Formats: sequence, structure tokens, C-alpha cells
Amino acid sequence: MESLYNKPLNLHPYFKQKKVYILWCAFCKQRLSDRTMKALLLSDTSANLYSTDISPKPAVDLVGKHYTTDMCSCKIKDMACTSCGNSVGYHVVLPCAKCMDSCNNGHFWIFHLHASTVSKRLNSSGCDVLKWADLEISVENKSFDDEPCR
Repeated sequence: MESLYNKPLNLHPYFKQKKVYILWCAFCKQRLSDRTMKALLLSDTSANLYSTDISPKPAVDLVGKHYTTDMCSCKIKDMACTSCGNSVGYHVVLPCAKCMDSCNNGHFWIFHLHASTVSKRLNSSGCDVLKWADLEISVENKSFDDEPCR
């Protein structure tokens, strides 16, 4: 059986045109990720957030116990900034069938808007904003684990 975390980047065309953002902890300014996307929560499309497809470790650690929400049966665990300890989002440890069957970006590391500051990431020319379709997985995050996020 193929792991969710070892699949190649295979995004729906809608997500390929989304901008790539660099994200920092709003509390201490530690860089959390170089490849986040502005996204909507599948279970509540009024909730804005940022997400990434690669583990932001060592910038974050998972904390607390696993839990689920009333909206779906995904198994979730909170994540905190390793520099200041503040909660910055959560990780979908085990996505539910309902969420996996819906149109999603394959990102399982979710950052709260209020806990993040962002800037648009520029492409190699430095003139245009980088789009998800132009990301290269192999060069991107040598210090990060290869786990995707929502």
C-alpha cells in the first residue's frame, strides 16, 4: 500500500496557480515554512488559513493529544513553534475518507492565520511570485521531513 506521504506532487489545476508564501511565527518571528499556500478549511470554508505539504519540523513540534472535530473524523494534533512554544496550528495525522474524497490540496500541516505572518515568495528571477506549479520538491526542504499537509 502506498503511503499518503510518499506521493509525488499531483495537484488539481486550481491549486497549481496558487501563490507560494513564506511563513513566520507571529509571536517570535521564527521561520516556519518556505512553502505555504493560502487555503480554506474543507469542513468550514469561511475559515482562512495557511497550509503546507511538507513537515515544518524542526520549526514546530506536535503537542497534546490527538483529537477530532464535529465536522469530520480526521485525527488531528496541535503544533507549536519550537522557538517560543505558542500554538501555531495543527497537523492532520490521519485524514478521514470524507476529506480525502473532497477536492483538497493534499496539505496536512495547517497554520492559523492569527499565529502567522507571511510574505509572498519570489521565483528564481526575483521578479514574480512563485506559483505552486513551479515548486521543485527535491531542492526545496532538505531539512524537513517528507510528510505532506492539507
